[in-house]
Amino acid sequence: MWPWPEARRARWLELDRHWARRLHRGAGCVLLLRPLILASRLGDGGLWYVLMLVLPWLGGSPDGLVCSLQMLAAGTLNVVLYRWAKLRTGRERPCVDCPDIRACTRALDRYSFPSGHTLHAVSFSMLLSWHYPGWAPLAWAFTALVAASRVVLGLHYPSDVLAGALTGCITAGLLLASWPW
Repeated sequence: MWPWPEARRARWLELDRHWARRLHRGAGCVLLLRPLILASRLGDGGLWYVLMLVLPWLGGSPDGLVCSLQMLAAGTLNVVLYRWAKLRTGRERPCVDCPDIRACTRALDRYSFPSGHTLHAVSFSMLLSWHYPGWAPLAWAFTALVAASRVVLGLHYPSDVLAGALTGCITAGLLLASWPW
């Protein structure tokens, strides 16, 4: 399934587990845990759906409608990509694989790789930043919280988050480059 030599793959997985354990220690701090759970839950999709619905009215014409349509296209493409990747790799979550990591909130599906939350957050933040540069700091701060939450909450390995971020950049970039303006 993996194209890497076994020793190299084992080393990478151990490094990924090491950083997942270290970052998961943040879950022991209630002042950190609660905002990360909130960011994770907002990243489940509800915030993005509401934003797509209100942008055509709040975002001005035609940018609001174009941004909403691009977000809808990105979201659809992203779901297809991450579901395919999750089923293809079948990577269990750290809270399943590592006895010293617990899930601090619910997961939306079984597998870990890639992080769909991070994928969507990065993709949508790129699109929002393109159309509304003034919103970029808020969008990217939220994206950073979502990405961090996934590892600290025990639901993803750092490489899951990196893969999700990279995929989100690619899908949003492709949409921006190919959109029929």
